Amino acid sequence: MPNQNKVQNPETPVPKTPQMNDRDFINDMLTTEKYFCNSFSVALHEMSNQSLFQDIFSISKENHEMQRELYNLMFEKGWYSLESAQPTSLSQSYQQFSGYKSQFPYGSNIQ
Repeated sequence: MPNQNKVQNPETPVPKTPQMNDRDFINDMLTTEKYFCNSFSVALHEMSNQSLFQDIFSISKENHEMQRELYNLMFEKGWYSLESAQPTSLSQSYQQFSGYKSQFPYGSNIQ
């Protein structure tokens, strides 16, 4: 019986062999891009040279776009699935985090 909470496209078949297939290669690239996204983020937070910051910021933006394209490709081919959020879970999370607004130093006018 299929999982009703799973969001996924029909899976594009790939050969089940010891050699890497298209799914393996794209998954490896996606994992690498995610790593780069995180690494660039840390570097940008700690960068003091404005010119270097702008260069790395531009590269980071391209990296995020590539990561998104790879994610979209994996999802389109059914090689990446998500769990759909349940309404009660969303409501509980909203209530939990909406209480934090009063703790922000900028006031509670954040929507």
